[in-house]
Amino acid sequence: MYKAWVKMRMTQHSELQVQGKRCLVMGLGAFGGGIGATQWLAQHGAKEILVTDIAPAEKLKTSIATISPLIESGVVRLRLGGHDLADFKSAQVVVANPAVAKPWTNPYLLAAQESGADVTTELRLALQHIPWQRVIAVTGSSGKSTTAALIHCALNGFNGNRAHFAGNIGGSLLQNCPVIAPNEWLVLELSSFMLWWLGPNSAHPQWSARIGVLTNLCDNHLDWHGDRAHYSASKSVIRNPSSSDQLFLSRFDIESPTQAATWAELPAGHWWRHAQLHPQIEQSVPLFEPMQLIGQHNKHNALLALHACVGALQCDNPNMTPMEVVASARVLADKMNLFQGLPHRLSMAHHHNNVRWINDSKATTPAATLFAVNSFADASKIHLIAGGVSKGADLRQIAALTPRLAGLYSIGTAAAELAVNGGRNCQTLENAIQIIRTRIRPGDVVLLSPGCASWDQFQNYEARGIRFAELAIVG
Repeated sequence: MYKAWVKMRMTQHSELQVQGKRCLVMGLGAFGGGIGATQWLAQHGAKEILVTDIAPAEKLKTSIATISPLIESGVVRLRLGGHDLADFKSAQVVVANPAVAKPWTNPYLLAAQESGADVTTELRLALQHIPWQRVIAVTGSSGKSTTAALIHCALNGFNGNRAHFAGNIGGSLLQNCPVIAPNEWLVLELSSFMLWWLGPNSAHPQWSARIGVLTNLCDNHLDWHGDRAHYSASKSVIRNPSSSDQLFLSRFDIESPTQAATWAELPAGHWWRHAQLHPQIEQSVPLFEPMQLIGQHNKHNALLALHACVGALQCDNPNMTPMEVVASARVLADKMNLFQGLPHRLSMAHHHNNVRWINDSKATTPAATLFAVNSFADASKIHLIAGGVSKGADLRQIAALTPRLAGLYSIGTAAAELAVNGGRNCQTLENAIQIIRTRIRPGDVVLLSPGCASWDQFQNYEARGIRFAELAIVG
């Protein structure tokens, strides 16, 4: 699968130079990475910058407006609604959106490689300027955003030091690259796409963080990766076995031993085994839950985040005594208790007539939906809205919830697949909520936890969550 890509030429500069070069940004997107890459290339003296995206201009109007001064000045040209192979053959530097499908077989990226171009990503360019020794990298199929945010919440301001937060959470690390002081940390949330681009199979040397964190593994983005083996291998980049200086943390074996054993059977193996957890933390600060968060899984996220924070302190102060470790862990835990959660992750969208409307739009895997449903004491009071684009995941486990629920209301392209056990095929979010309003009773929960991506009906999961909140309040 990788051979054609890996054999291509890749100049492995410690720092890629772009001044005076013909540069191409593949994928402007809506989350800031393409914008940041375009602006950074312009600031660093690129000779030409072409931005190309398969989406038409009307879908990218907000992003286009952000770089309009560069377009109007002639520094940036646009090719939207499709790519042109000739553009990639003439480029000297290509900055690809990490979500570009199967980059190892993508004809445009292969053409650029064959023509001698350096092919990279916005994140990889940014990491050239950030000391790896000050990075805590977090990944996982579910819980990575919350875990990363908890780490940032606890470390930011601890002992008077700042912490920074970037990566898959959105925005451009390249355009907003922080200057990290000796006792500051960058918390970096990394998707499987990003990790593939940071691994050796991207034809770059493998990058690693000082601290790597894995929450868990479950089926996700199999449409991009092709199979679970490739997904696990991509995730494994978070742990660099050749780096003796990396601290790697995971509670996957502890929290989900059966699931972990299944994933360990894949070719990448049991790569998360022997994570370096701190026994004193497990003993002195038992499973706790930040007061603002819902669900047992968030207790797990918080405990893993606490391990990462204490690990960071020990990197800076290797001679910490056991008493100092415990005292620091308790202060960090208190800081985490102030964390109110991230938008679209089991957040309260509306509370009226003793009915809670919960926005969990970020739940784009079946496992995340199961976590969400199990976060409430009585599933029989839950009206679950699920569906969208399955990304190749098996949705039967969501459909199987139907008899336990007050109702399952399916939407999007996966609607029929999810309605097989007596759920209601609603097609759209608007239809689902209209039906739910005729059935809800005081004490019920209306839960948007789709278990699927949003691309069929919404620009992204954020737009889906915002629409849910609007509809919840309207009624």
